[in-house]
Formats: sequence, structure tokens, C-alpha cells
Amino acid sequence: MIYQGVLKKMMTENGDTIQYYLDMGVDFLNMNQLLNKEFTISFVKYECLNCHLDKQIYRQGFCKSCFYETPNAGDWIMRPELSKAHLDIEDRDLAYEKQVQLQPHIVYLANSSNVKVGVTRKQQVPTRWIDQGAHEAIEIVEVPNRYLAGITEVALKEHVADKTNWRKMLKNDVEDENLVEWRDKLKQYIPAEALEYYIENNAETNLNFPVAKYPEKPKSLNLIKTPTYQGKLVGVKGQYLIFDDETVFNVRANEGLVVSIEV
Repeated sequence: MIYQGVLKKMMTENGDTIQYYLDMGVDFLNMNQLLNKEFTISFVKYECLNCHLDKQIYRQGFCKSCFYETPNAGDWIMRPELSKAHLDIEDRDLAYEKQVQLQPHIVYLANSSNVKVGVTRKQQVPTRWIDQGAHEAIEIVEVPNRYLAGITEVALKEHVADKTNWRKMLKNDVEDENLVEWRDKLKQYIPAEALEYYIENNAETNLNFPVAKYPEKPKSLNLIKTPTYQGKLVGVKGQYLIFDDETVFNVRANEGLVVSIEV
């Protein structure tokens, strides 16, 4: 069977083992069902996720002009502390920014390659943790808007990491941590504006990824430089496909590429 579509981040469903789904337009591929099977993935063309034109992807699935114009790529996306919708101040599209920013947000700790702090909308729990390849995570505060989450993250990342080492995450070179202790230890650094939203009593969430074999030396597949790749899928973690020859492919980092997949 041959499937063709524009890459978007895989959808997930948490359970005893996380289920992954790749949207290929008219078809959905359950990636778990492709484990231990050979398939071929080929680059076809570009398709910007905003204008849908065949233009080279710049960042986050957008062509360069769309990246600097669409409200989906405002600076506050990557830097929540820059959010201003709560002040009624527009960045690119105030209605959109209010819709996204003025809703409950979670500041969390996740352990993927190390303990890190992050921000996500409440409705994105546990999806955000799955996307990062975290095998355990815990909420620290639940605040009513993105700005408060952002300033909390900025304060906490002075005392804990805010980045994931993707190689270490994929190698599963990770130690279990007591995230309840981490949460309690970091409470003293939460800004005064957000301290009332601190979550006193909660437990870790544990996540189980469908991986039969972790790579010892993961090497990243670049579909632009290597337009066709064939391999046996042995795992999915975060937004990465893991192949038997230790090749890994970051689906989310390749959003906006139209690919064909032959199974």
C-alpha cells in the first residue's frame, strides 16, 4: 500500500502503551501496527501548513512569509512570558491570541533525558509530555493564562533545565526521578503572582512508549538530503520514528513536507 500526505505531528492516545497515528490526508496510519515491519518513506514536495503552497519550509511547518505573519507562529508560542492577550494587547491577531492564551495552562516537570520544566495548555496534558518523550511527568501549577505560566517557567528554569537532550531521550539513557520531591523543592522559586496556583497534592504520571529496540547511536534522517529511505520500524518515542539500523526520524521537525509511505 502507498500513502501520501503532508506531515503533521503524530496524534497520540495514552493507555498501557501509547498509540501513535499519522494523518496522511484520507488515511490514518496506526504506527504501532507498523512495528517490526519494513516501509519506505520518500520526500515528494513541500506544502506550507498555512498557505498550502509548495514553498520551502522555514520553521514549524510554515514557509518563511507565513512564519512571520501567521498568529500560529508568534513569539509568545515559544516564549509564553511574552503573552499579552490578558492586557488586551495584540501581537498578530488578538482574537486568536485571546482564544489560546486566556485559558488554563500547566507548568510541569517532565523527565525525558533529564528533569525539565515546561508549559502547556491544560487540554494538552498528557499529549505534550508524550511529544517530548517523557516517561514521567508532574504538574506544578495550574494558572488561568499563558503569561502567568510563562513567567513561572522563566523563574524555575534558573534552577532546573528547560531543554531535552534528544539523543539521550532516544537512547532511553534516563534515570527515574522523584518528581514530587522536585515539585516541592521548586515551590520556593514560583513567582508571587502564581504561587496561589501551586498544586500541593498530585502524583507523577508515567508513560509507556511502543519501543522494541532503543538505538545506541541514533542518527537523524534528513529527507531533503536523502529523499528516499527504507527501514524496519522498531519503535516510536516522542515524535520520533526509530528504525532497526539506528536511524531516527523526527516527524514534528519535518511538518510541511509531503511524503509518500509504502508499506
